[in-house]
Amino acid sequence: MYCVAFWKFVCCFCFSRYLSTRTINAEHKDLIHDVAYDFYGRRLATCSSDQSVKVFDLDENDEWRCTADWKTHAGSVWKVNWAHPEFGQILATCSFDRTAAIWEEIVGESGNSTQSKNQSHWVKRTSLVDSRTNVTDIKFAPKHMGLLLAMCSADGGVRIYEAPDIMNLSQWSLQQEITLKMPVSCLSWNPSFSRLHPPMLAVGSDDTNVASGGKVFLFEYSESSHRWSKAETINTIVDPVHDIAFAPNLGRSYHILGIASKDVRIVILRPPQKDAFAACSTSQLEILQAAQFDDHHSTVWRISWNITGTILASSGDDGCLRMWKANYLQNWKPIAVLKGDGSGVTPEEATDREKTIGSGATARYFKLGAISNPNQVPWH
Repeated sequence: MYCVAFWKFVCCFCFSRYLSTRTINAEHKDLIHDVAYDFYGRRLATCSSDQSVKVFDLDENDEWRCTADWKTHAGSVWKVNWAHPEFGQILATCSFDRTAAIWEEIVGESGNSTQSKNQSHWVKRTSLVDSRTNVTDIKFAPKHMGLLLAMCSADGGVRIYEAPDIMNLSQWSLQQEITLKMPVSCLSWNPSFSRLHPPMLAVGSDDTNVASGGKVFLFEYSESSHRWSKAETINTIVDPVHDIAFAPNLGRSYHILGIASKDVRIVILRPPQKDAFAACSTSQLEILQAAQFDDHHSTVWRISWNITGTILASSGDDGCLRMWKANYLQNWKPIAVLKGDGSGVTPEEATDREKTIGSGATARYFKLGAISNPNQVPWH
């Protein structure tokens, strides 16, 4: 069985010392690849190599209860993502089987006598089958852009779909297809809703060929042509990118992008001045690297921002979850380190332990579980 661990902030002064931990036995039969909260943080979806998705709800006793469990694809399910609740209770999933699927929760009786009374009923509204290879990531757009969905795949394709009628989720039109010359592993919408900034989409590649150049691409949407076009390539990042995430923007005049690769990168994107933007159809972003951390000393697989875009969390092959925050001078520093068992240590303690291990201690390895479908597990 595979479990999901949660960390809850209790105090904001010394993060590592004041974190409560909770573990949920998700009862997946294989590796869990993604965990996604809904907009309010009271619902949780997980997906796994056992080809299933589970939905958990937080009840009145502050306990997580599984309310839905169903098989979604014919292969490992890599990502799961919630749409904004304004459009209903909608999930998107993507899989090794080369498809993505849209699911909607139906309120009321499911008609299945074998289903528990406390289980909700999810219906597949459509399957998106344009990809010719493994679909690696899928994300709903911010609410102000409408019901849009972006997905990327290992064939280098980035596809943007739109639901013309939000009351009919079985109909999705392919708005645009972007083709890159390398496999695509992850993507992120810019959540900023400022009218001064055009909509933006960041795309990352896990191509292992360093000579192929930058692995992060930025696309902007033009209101005049109604097309997405490449605005910039971050050429300083040439290692495989496994995750990418824009920070929520609460009034900043610039954007912050987190990148998970062989280390953690934090990049600032400054749009041009208003008059400069009006003079050209595609803006020239000023790209500045705000921070780079190799504290994981291993590959970094996932990153995630808090709701205000001020704290970045990252997880890597060192088995730790690390948190980063900028001070008033905009210097990013580590603020917490959480180990896989849920215990927390300060960044200073973690550094001292790493030095001790590096001074001659012998590493020990433990078997955590077995992978039932090893051919369906790309390491991202």
